[in-house]
Amino acid sequence: MADYDGILLGMGNPLLDISAVVDEDFLTKYDIKLNNAILAEEKHLPMYEDMSSKYNVEYIAGGATQNSIRVAQWMLQIPGATSYMGCVGKDKYGEEMAKNSKSAGVNVHYYEDETAPTGTCAVCVVGGERSLIANLSAANCYKSDHLKRPENWALVEKAKYIYIAGFFLTVSPESIQLVAEHAAATNKIFTMNLSAPFICEFFKDVQEKALSYVDYIFGNETEARTFSKVHGWETDNVEEIAIKISQLPKASGTHKRITVITQGADPVVVAQDGKVTTYPVIFLPKEKLVDTNGAGDAFVGGFLSQLVLEKPIEECVRAGCYASNVIIQRSGCTYPEKPDFK
Repeated sequence: MADYDGILLGMGNPLLDISAVVDEDFLTKYDIKLNNAILAEEKHLPMYEDMSSKYNVEYIAGGATQNSIRVAQWMLQIPGATSYMGCVGKDKYGEEMAKNSKSAGVNVHYYEDETAPTGTCAVCVVGGERSLIANLSAANCYKSDHLKRPENWALVEKAKYIYIAGFFLTVSPESIQLVAEHAAATNKIFTMNLSAPFICEFFKDVQEKALSYVDYIFGNETEARTFSKVHGWETDNVEEIAIKISQLPKASGTHKRITVITQGADPVVVAQDGKVTTYPVIFLPKEKLVDTNGAGDAFVGGFLSQLVLEKPIEECVRAGCYASNVIIQRSGCTYPEKPDFK
């Protein structure tokens, strides 16, 4: 299916997830909160060793954007429909991830940094909820020079849909700007994610600049509420916030911005044209929940898989809910060989 070749492009931080079920004491020791995502500080650095010595640790290819792209690829079952760029180290983690993504059908163009190891993300799970602590390392070294190389810019040219998680705002806002401007100039669909409360709080300016180009913005209820607080909107109502985000100024007038907010087990909120529609998620009994790691990423991957096929928004949401339902019943952002989405 040549038409779908490279139709969806992702750019982000390729990280190796180091995942373990831990306990409350561990969370307290390293001052981490469930259902949150942060960048590692000095105090977190011993944590990675500590985890692997104390708990049963799994190593899973991760990174928010890479997760979404791999899930979209899995849902589409069209080899080479997706591409991905980011920075890894010249090491076995980086090689492993490249092999992993390629065998999943994703066309990865990693930039290999000579100086830093491949980034990692500690995934601490308690009662099925997760906390993410990312040590970006090589992922933080991505440069727009790599993006501008002809073989990489070709992926941008070829794509009709682009997805970048908000996490990449801390790494290469200039790469985001280049891709966003290209999308606006060529009427392509540019999509992003609020990604984490800290992005909304501490990267407000670069986030706002990028948002003006965004056609579909994803996020969860916590991020939406943080966004509202930071912008002085004085409302905690997710539906109101979703509408307000969709109505923020837009750099290109071709597509109206659509806001899609997930709320865990509560309905998905979609805001467009000043109106909100809610869609229930698939019920999952608590005992079937393994962990929520990758749930939001999987939702986006499922959603985008139908968006690129030009399906209506309710189908996109249904696919998102299907994919996240699969992922939360497994450890990390992993999935069975074939999707069972009708």
